[in-house]
Amino acid sequence: MKKDQIKDHDSLQVPESHGMPRRYFFKLLGGGLFIFFRPWNALDLIGLPAEQAHGVPKDYNAFLHVAEDGSITCYTGKIEMGQGIITSLPQMMADELNVSVGMIKIVMGDTDICPWDQGTWGSQSTRIFGQLMRTATAEARGVLLDLASKQLGVPIAELEVKDGIITDTKDPKKTVSYAQLTKGQKIEKFLDVKPSMMDHTKFKEMGKSYNHVDSTLKVTGEAKYTGDMKLPGMVFARILRPPSHAAKLTTVDYSEAEKIAGTKVIRDGDFIAVINENRDKADEAIVKIKAEYSFNEVQVNDKTIYDFMVKADSNAMALKSTGDVDAGEKLCDKKFESEFHDPYLAHVAIETHSALAQLEVDKMTVWAATQSPFGLREGIMRELNLPAEKVRVVTPFVGGGFGGKGEFKQGIEAAKLAKLAGKPVMLVWTREEEFFYDTFHPAGVIKIKSGIDKDGLIKLWDYNIYYSGTRGADAIYEIPNTKFTHYDQKRGGSPVHQFGTGAWRAPNNNTNTFAREVQIDIMATAAGIDPLEFRRKNLKDVHILDCLKAVADKFGYVPGKSPSGRGIGVACGADAGAWVAHMAEVKVDKSTGKVKVVRIACAQDMGLCINPEGATIQMEGCMTMGLGYTFTEEVLFEGGKILTHSLDAYDIPKFSWLPKIDTVVLDRKDQPPQGGGEPAIIAIGAVIANAIFDATGARLYRLPMTPERVLEALKKV
Repeated sequence: MKKDQIKDHDSLQVPESHGMPRRYFFKLLGGGLFIFFRPWNALDLIGLPAEQAHGVPKDYNAFLHVAEDGSITCYTGKIEMGQGIITSLPQMMADELNVSVGMIKIVMGDTDICPWDQGTWGSQSTRIFGQLMRTATAEARGVLLDLASKQLGVPIAELEVKDGIITDTKDPKKTVSYAQLTKGQKIEKFLDVKPSMMDHTKFKEMGKSYNHVDSTLKVTGEAKYTGDMKLPGMVFARILRPPSHAAKLTTVDYSEAEKIAGTKVIRDGDFIAVINENRDKADEAIVKIKAEYSFNEVQVNDKTIYDFMVKADSNAMALKSTGDVDAGEKLCDKKFESEFHDPYLAHVAIETHSALAQLEVDKMTVWAATQSPFGLREGIMRELNLPAEKVRVVTPFVGGGFGGKGEFKQGIEAAKLAKLAGKPVMLVWTREEEFFYDTFHPAGVIKIKSGIDKDGLIKLWDYNIYYSGTRGADAIYEIPNTKFTHYDQKRGGSPVHQFGTGAWRAPNNNTNTFAREVQIDIMATAAGIDPLEFRRKNLKDVHILDCLKAVADKFGYVPGKSPSGRGIGVACGADAGAWVAHMAEVKVDKSTGKVKVVRIACAQDMGLCINPEGATIQMEGCMTMGLGYTFTEEVLFEGGKILTHSLDAYDIPKFSWLPKIDTVVLDRKDQPPQGGGEPAIIAIGAVIANAIFDATGARLYRLPMTPERVLEALKKV
């Protein structure tokens, strides 16, 4: 190898707070070609605006490994929880390297060997990490071609690559493989001129449908999750939990727990746990602990929370505005004021938060069900005062997250217990613990004042958000006079949310799309215009217009003024860079208030779709999950006490609920890929509420739309 192609492996140090030291990395992986990339170059190449790149640190390195046997491995800090990137990321890498997807292996969510990653959420794996990876891989291909050119004595322009074999186009006998180029060498090289990502016309793997590569493992039960793991000498742990988020431990007596055979009680201040080699014995012991608490409850519950929010001493933040809403009012022939309520929602992933921790010599290793392995690593570093190289987090398959496993309390608890116990500790939260410590989708209130002129054009939009998030709050329609205000917690003020809240699939966009799209329907009805036509009349965004046309064609939509009695609804929106439009048909039993969704269709413009089969699965999953927040899901509470403890009391969608589902993924191979894991859920509540109105004339302003609430709305017709 020529001298200028080899560099000192320690010349570019990875900061230890965001990656393992490079010398450990090479020792771990052994021979082959390693190619590292400067992230700011990658960001420039793919043209990501600053707001899209938010959260991607400057030392974020997408990298790959070409082994001596020719196999290629993609390393990513992302994790697999059913969304399918375990399949689609290799598709992306394969095309950029001109190899078949079968040649690509993937290693995910291991903090010792994968590059730092903020976490797997926000539908960012494909649209941000995937583009960074493609850019990096394009440079890898360029480096390999440069090496081949020097070895074969052939200009790069005369070389072609197929299945990892580089060939002289003028003399096909002259070839060299990626494996031959990398054999026994560790080469670090940067290209001064960065190659572009592959043009969509040359794709062989991207845009092709594949079943998820882990599907057989998961269907047969062979897939290993955190709770399936075992280590010699492992003990099971249960932790004493308070009865309320407003509770403070005053006295505790664990003498009876210590009488359970094989049980050891561990205490560190108010942190009290039992461990036992037998899981049932640990369960038996924890309930023997007698604890007393003092309480400082706020007098608010699931029924009074909305009035509580509106009356709270809040900080009003003006998000943005256009025109003048006061002037807009004067242009309106008709005006409308509505208030929408949305409850707290739990994530209820089938797998509860789980972690297995082991301390060997002075290094802590934690296997955990988490969407943020690097976040957990940093949490353990803080809790146990350990440096990065002394903490390793490995994320096996994750049994669902939906944003709820962005938090990792159980991993820190397991690590702490493993250190205190001197043994490997398995901690699996019960369903009750899962509900108690869930970071719920926040409850919220949306108030809208809007108006139209005599031609059915929207002239006024005054949108107010109380204590839920702003994602999806954009008007999306062409409105000359708008105002958006967000009311939230004052710094140092009394908290409105009595427990943790956080991301819940397409965080807060479900709330905002529900409010916006129902309000749009209210105006369409008042204007006497078909709801699809009203949207088209007030839209200019070609992406949403294309989605509306595609879903109408798929649905076989026939225009009609609402309420038509047919039970057909329309709704649209945008999330994670993608656009969606929905249509649904429902039947309403006016005697019971029960709603049956007969069919639902969704068209999605997500830019380049890497794996259409995977995208379809995600869309179907979104629509299915959306039925839960639409009809049944709601967390009941009193102050800091969570009254919803189990799936007996929290009804999630069942197969028997499912309507006929149709999906359309618009062909956009020439566009950058956008998020696909969340957009199709955002309009489910809205499209069904609008369909209920079309069937009955009853308008619903609160989720979930239970039979009781439907009956109440019917009384007002």
